[in-house]
Amino acid sequence: MGRNNSKSEFMNILSFEKTHVKEAVELALADYYVERQYVKELPQVSDIPDLYNFAGNGLGVAAFENEKMIGFLCCCEPFENAFRATDVRGVFSPMGANAAVSENRSKIYAAMYQAAGEKWVKNGAVSHAICLYAHDEELQRQFFCYGFGLRCLDAVRPMELIDCESCVSYDFAELSKSECHFIYPLHLALYRHYCESPFFMSRRPETQEDFIVSAMQEEARYFVAKENGKIVAFIKISVPGETFVAKGNTYRHIRGAYCLPEHRGKGLYQNLLNFTISVLKKEGYTSLGVDFESFNPTARGFWLKYFNAYTNSVVRRIDERITLLRE
Repeated sequence: MGRNNSKSEFMNILSFEKTHVKEAVELALADYYVERQYVKELPQVSDIPDLYNFAGNGLGVAAFENEKMIGFLCCCEPFENAFRATDVRGVFSPMGANAAVSENRSKIYAAMYQAAGEKWVKNGAVSHAICLYAHDEELQRQFFCYGFGLRCLDAVRPMELIDCESCVSYDFAELSKSECHFIYPLHLALYRHYCESPFFMSRRPETQEDFIVSAMQEEARYFVAKENGKIVAFIKISVPGETFVAKGNTYRHIRGAYCLPEHRGKGLYQNLLNFTISVLKKEGYTSLGVDFESFNPTARGFWLKYFNAYTNSVVRRIDERITLLRE
């Protein structure tokens, strides 16, 4: 099973290898179906993709007891400028890349993170992000004890209209691809919003030219609300999300959204969301997802009214000077 890297009173922690993938998939599917009991909108799945890729980077660990896998924790390759708002290297364990049996669950994760965290720091990663299921409160408490805090949520809803009053003061439309540059002023306003308290996320906005190029490459669709011909709110729809269920021919994802402050609280955005849903539903899509930061009170307050959260990603940024002691 590989070299024994760490040991607790009741388990061995090994480096995650390709020979572990089959057992890991079974654990990950079991965790997924527990969350699906709370979030009925999640689809049925029969596999967890990409675990072989995680086995190849040497950054994952697996927990065993009596030769049986009881947990695993893997991550993507380290990346620079974690969350596009820091100047440090980070790692991320996405949905499906970690799991454990139900018994002694928090202790298993505590031991696995201790072993995996050592690997991550040796690779220069000081921002550690781990995707947990939204209803797994036991693990959230465990990672809180290890200095993690909530940062991002993924949520989903069926492609059905929400219950709201009509808003006749605005016009709703989908922009053509050649019109996406009209979104750019609101794109800049959104980035200014990122900098405000309690958000405090200083992302550098794209130039208008780069914005147009990325929108075309992403095949983004923009649904807008207008007042007297002026765009005052938008929803950006893209094909993929950031979880393994946020893909496929029946799913679409909200990758950007903004409403000018003076137009909030009027029912505008509920109606814009309904307009977007009505168009996508006619095209055969059945699920709509969104992800957002937990410390964005505007987004959190709105999306959780109409979407069901199924992931909570927790993040810890350690003292980057520790890397000097690991060289």
